[in-house]
Amino acid sequence: MSEQLRVVVADDERPARSFLVSLLRSFDDVAVVGEAASGKDAVTIIEQERPDLALLDWQMPELDGIGVVRMLKKEAMPLVAFVTAYDEYAVRAFEVNAVDYLLKPVEKTRLRETIHRAYERIEHAESLAEQISHVGAAIDTYETLAKPPYLERIPVRRREDVVIVPVQQVASIVADGELLHVTTVQKERHTITYRLKDLERRLDPLRFLRLGRGTLVNVDLITKVNTMPGGTHVAVLSTGQKLPVSRLQSRVLRERFLKL
Repeated sequence: MSEQLRVVVADDERPARSFLVSLLRSFDDVAVVGEAASGKDAVTIIEQERPDLALLDWQMPELDGIGVVRMLKKEAMPLVAFVTAYDEYAVRAFEVNAVDYLLKPVEKTRLRETIHRAYERIEHAESLAEQISHVGAAIDTYETLAKPPYLERIPVRRREDVVIVPVQQVASIVADGELLHVTTVQKERHTITYRLKDLERRLDPLRFLRLGRGTLVNVDLITKVNTMPGGTHVAVLSTGQKLPVSRLQSRVLRERFLKL
């Protein structure tokens, strides 16, 4: 690390971002190497600048602080401190998992503590794997405690860009090992790294139905259900996709769709 701690700040609210940057610039041992007005910009700037520390606003439209962490390439992951309005679940998750956070409005003395903690972690040579583990565990804890609102958008990594896919345009999600293949109503196909059960928890169950162990489908796009030998079914979507339905879910499907 250089003599100065290299920091990137991400906040969609310009006054809050400018205030935080001005505080950071008052510290001789800190260099602000990037400002991001959105989560998508934050991913790009962090991967370009490779800062020591990223201060990420917890709530940003389209791609929030959690989304930024999930989109970053692992080798580009800096130390992370979240900046948030008071949220008891977030605070508890951060404290339990040793992830630093700053409450708005940010105070200079508290920001100084965050800078000290970042230096200490770097001096103790905390590994990249440890950083990722801390933040990942905090996110998991938060989502378990808070039961966040259903997703409206799914961020998708495409080479160097982040594409935002509205959930209402998702036709199906099919698991393939560690990957999920997302097909849209426009028949576009995207691939994300995510656990199906975790994504299912974040989707409205009135809109998405599990057809089998590895498939979720947008129920509004089911146009036909074919009965197969053995009592199973195949769901036909308006996109032309034909997706098998497990024996167990066939029963659910019959109860939900095949009765007046």
